[in-house]
Amino acid sequence: MDPHRARSLVDLETGQISREVFFNQEIFDLEMKNLFPRSWLFVGHATQIPNPGDYFSSWMGSDPVLLTRDVDGGVYVLLNSCRHRGMKVCRYDEGNTMQFTCPYHAWSYSMDGSLVNVPGDLFGVPHMKAAYSGKLEKQDWGLVRCPKVYNYKGLVFANWDENAEDFLDYVGDFHWWLDNLADAFDGTPGDTEVFHGVLKWRIKSNWKFVSENFLGDTYHGASTHASVEAIGIGPGGRGKRRHGERQDQGGHSTGRMKTSFRNGHGASDNLAYEIAYPEFVEPEMNEYFDQAWATRKERLDAEGRRLGGRGPATMFPNMSFAAGFPRSILVAHPISPTETEVWRWFLTDKKAPEHVREWLRQYYMRYGGPAGMTEQDDMENWDYATQASKGVVAQRYPYNYQQGLGTEQLSELDRAVHSNHAISGEVNARAFYRRWSEFVDNLGWDELIEIAKSDDRIESIIRRQAEEAAAEVAAGKVNN
Repeated sequence: MDPHRARSLVDLETGQISREVFFNQEIFDLEMKNLFPRSWLFVGHATQIPNPGDYFSSWMGSDPVLLTRDVDGGVYVLLNSCRHRGMKVCRYDEGNTMQFTCPYHAWSYSMDGSLVNVPGDLFGVPHMKAAYSGKLEKQDWGLVRCPKVYNYKGLVFANWDENAEDFLDYVGDFHWWLDNLADAFDGTPGDTEVFHGVLKWRIKSNWKFVSENFLGDTYHGASTHASVEAIGIGPGGRGKRRHGERQDQGGHSTGRMKTSFRNGHGASDNLAYEIAYPEFVEPEMNEYFDQAWATRKERLDAEGRRLGGRGPATMFPNMSFAAGFPRSILVAHPISPTETEVWRWFLTDKKAPEHVREWLRQYYMRYGGPAGMTEQDDMENWDYATQASKGVVAQRYPYNYQQGLGTEQLSELDRAVHSNHAISGEVNARAFYRRWSEFVDNLGWDELIEIAKSDDRIESIIRRQAEEAAAEVAAGKVNN
């Protein structure tokens, strides 16, 4: 196996990426082996399991998992596969129970994954004495626990690799976007919850098309979503944008330059893109969100924080979200090179009054998900791009990722750069596939961490700016 297999498909110098990245089965298998088991993945929200015994069924790459809360309030992520013959111990999407009992041979597990240890032959391992002469070491045969789990303001992430870097290091300064997602509209830390139910549907497309779309692709908006903009599905109704952006409440914007992180994360905006909450048709909605914006601005100003960073954004590799309108989380679960199962969660303030919650619920449904008007536009693009790209001749020709190549701008954030244009600029995508190739080629964690510490893009920008400054000086001397 070529140790540079994935990196050979990503040409950062010329801004070209092979279509094999999206359609090759061998590459997909390497993703399942080297990328997803070593990445920090979003599993679910803590408000989905508020009580002891609550559980939520999720996925991490190709592995089914259970997000659980035990009697002591501890949160666990468990492999949903019996240790005896591998049967799923839970086949429900969510619920409450005190133990999981495998329907095949009835091995029973507690909410922390351990084999139930109760005297007798009916619980834990049936017929323990007869089948194992009473010598089975139960403590060694519990459900497999994910060794790294992190609850970030209610957002629960997990990583199968016990040697992986800590969550906060993995995220870096991208955490500002996660803060805006998890915090309430007025800035109260972690004061959000998800609406009950997760939208789930499958598309005939590679999972990376989905992640890239929210990573920083604002280039497609005017053409893809023109009909959605025309009918006015957003807070302001007809004649207003679907997201409802406005700038008349004291917000300050330096332009919607994208933000690209060396570790693969990316956002469609930057922290200086301070756009106030929308103007609604309904006066009672304006009352709630005008007050929320004023409180948030006062709170963040006191902390010395910028008000921007609402996305859309993608946390590497497959969690996409927006912290504005709609406030939502999307996870692209890989099924095959050309099939993805998409999940969407929608968030609201815990303290939001009922009329606000109901308005948001209706808006979220008409905007996102399989029946949402904006999501349908995106799905059509991904599906048809897949159909037209997987042919023999089509795969001979790479995709073009040259927007903004060599014109990136410095950022005040650690190991991050910005695009030089509010609409175009594929710097985020180039960084995403660079990090993707490093994981898929199975670089060790020491090397992954080391190469991400120094962002050669920053060095290139500094060198380019020095050359431009020298050229200006030289030109000035000539003119004089």
